[in-house]
Amino acid sequence: MAVAEDLGVDHDVILYIKTPPDREALERLVAALEGPVEDLVRKDSMFKKKELNPEDYVSNPDAVIEILLKHKQLLQRPVLIRGNKAIIGRPKQRIIDFLHS
Repeated sequence: MAVAEDLGVDHDVILYIKTPPDREALERLVAALEGPVEDLVRKDSMFKKKELNPEDYVSNPDAVIEILLKHKQLLQRPVLIRGNKAIIGRPKQRIIDFLHS
């Protein structure tokens, strides 16, 4: 999180592949997320290879949690959590705005 470092903000980095979030952590993340829940799922080549349908995740927190438990690589990143709010840190300006709020 170079942006956080540049701003001098203390932060923890969780390597989601080594330490994937469990159901409880994903439920907290979904509840705290500012923005559409489906944005937590990366719609990349792995998503397409598995022939997943993006519409299945629109406004469907349970489906998002299930797919992320099954395929942790599909978690969009970076995700920033501060207090009881969370955002996806794309574009980079969102990180700056979030950390200054």
